[in-house]
Order: sequence, then structure tokens, then C-alpha cells
Amino acid sequence: MSALLLIIGLVLSAAVFVGYVLVMVGMRQEDRRRHLSATAPSRTAGLARRVTGCHVRGESLTYGRTVAPRPSPVVPIGRAA
Repeated sequence: MSALLLIIGLVLSAAVFVGYVLVMVGMRQEDRRRHLSATAPSRTAGLARRVTGCHVRGESLTYGRTVAPRPSPVVPIGRAA
């Protein structure tokens, strides 16, 4: 029974390690000038974008339509008199 738990633990830790390595490789493949294109250069870079939350939103994804800027979600607090 303990051997089964050890095998399951090793398989899960290997899967986590492989996922970590894939994300690190994908991050290394990105552009170094802090500019993300609309499409990732590879599948591992796309995985890294998805895992880290670096999604690209811009005019290239609006298909030629102009999009009004979103209003700021921050509501200014009035001064107390």
C-alpha cells in the first residue's frame, strides 16, 4: 500500500516538474523587448502566456473595428468638507 502511494506521489511530482519546465521554456521563447505579438511564437510560449495570465488584447484582435476605451473602474473619493 505504501509503495502505491509512493508511485502516485512520484508520478504527480514528475507531472508538475514537466509542466514547470514547459512554462519556463515558453517564457524564454518570448520577445525580450516587453512586446507581445497577437500570436505566441510556439505552443510552449502560448502555454506560458495562458498559465501566467499574459494575454494580448489590442487592435489586432478587434478585426478592424474601433473599440471605445473602457471607463476606469476606480471611483474617485470626494474630499470631506
